[in-house]
Amino acid sequence: MNIEYANTLGLIAGAFTTVAFVPQVIKIWKTKHARDISSGMFVIFSTGVLLWLFYGIQIGAMPIVIANAITLGLSLTILVFKIKFK
Repeated sequence: MNIEYANTLGLIAGAFTTVAFVPQVIKIWKTKHARDISSGMFVIFSTGVLLWLFYGIQIGAMPIVIANAITLGLSLTILVFKIKFK
């Protein structure tokens, strides 16, 4: 597999997994409550995403860096909403 194809595949995969959080962020924003969201799960998930981001930076894999930077932002937004809309 050539690197260009692999990067395209990574960007597409990253887009899908990142965009998956957008409906949740929108729903919490509209309803102003996040009581059904597990804080523990999002803390663990955000930590994992942060580590993936560091990994992507270390190996110079832009699809991993881009997807995980955006996913981390969305995940942290959900955590902030969880605290704000308690």
